[in-house]
Amino acid sequence: MSEMLLEPVRGQSAWKSAEFENNDSWIHRFSDADLAEIDVALKGIRARGLSVPDFGREEFPLPRLEEKIYRVIKEVEEGRGFALFRGLPVENYDIETLRIIYWGIGAYFGNPISQNSKGQILADVVDLGNDYGDINSRGYKTSAALLPHVDSSDTVALLCVNTGRTGGESMLSSSISIYNEILENHREYLPVLCRGFHRDLRGEGVTEKIDEVTFHEIPIFSYFGNQLSCDFNDKIIRSARVRMNEPLTDLEEAALKCVMTLARRPDIQFRTHLQKGDIQLVNNYTVLHSRAAYTDHADPERKRRLMRFWVNSRNARALAPDFADKYNTGPRGGVAVGDGARYDF
Repeated sequence: MSEMLLEPVRGQSAWKSAEFENNDSWIHRFSDADLAEIDVALKGIRARGLSVPDFGREEFPLPRLEEKIYRVIKEVEEGRGFALFRGLPVENYDIETLRIIYWGIGAYFGNPISQNSKGQILADVVDLGNDYGDINSRGYKTSAALLPHVDSSDTVALLCVNTGRTGGESMLSSSISIYNEILENHREYLPVLCRGFHRDLRGEGVTEKIDEVTFHEIPIFSYFGNQLSCDFNDKIIRSARVRMNEPLTDLEEAALKCVMTLARRPDIQFRTHLQKGDIQLVNNYTVLHSRAAYTDHADPERKRRLMRFWVNSRNARALAPDFADKYNTGPRGGVAVGDGARYDF
């Protein structure tokens, strides 16, 4: 079991939703100079005949914007845990050009890792008609409401290319504030939450078997190196127990429900709408993210589409060994490449 932190966490990461009702300091707008710099870098890539994924920061120089990006990354990693760039004129580019631009900007975020068993590093978040209720599916290929959760990298970065016809609201909750609430009012759940649970890998682990779960239990809250980190995904915790044929105990059930209830509590959950051209960054160790259900446009060209990176930090926080391996691929490893998954990509 991970060490338990028995005092509340103070600082920017322990926020409540009211702090952002009239505060947009987390939004960083691209200036005209920033956008001009991006276009110059894009022209350089085209002149050299390069494409995704065959270039990095050196080939996509952003001498002025780079400093702004690193300030925002520090805010995400060490501060409130989320931030947003606004104003990329996505309507000016076709999809393949946007991939080049986002790949170039994303190269400054950190080291991207595989997000699915196809080995995709830059993945599209788009509805392909998969059923979120199916334990073998993954939510990013559905239009369903997604439960508060984290992804398996240090940071998740989303570029909004198109919005849906209705819905799709983005929701963020401080997992640090959730911990503080549990510490104050439900301390009896901490041993279970700090011990953790196996996770269902849905055919995307190293064995390529649909019933593979993580080799070890992963703590929901891990205190290591003087930092509190969270890993919560109710859906794959529960489906892992189905795979293992081991029902949750009453205490485990109550502990999971407590985390979920707090993550959705209005004073903790911050709700916002992503606009076209927004790039949202979220620290998976300090913030849970979720999404409202949405209805899409009938025109395929207007379908809701986000481009996603799973990124590991270049200045990564220390993680406990039993917390760092999420896919049986080693500490901070991405999804294993294989043919075991059973959902549409």
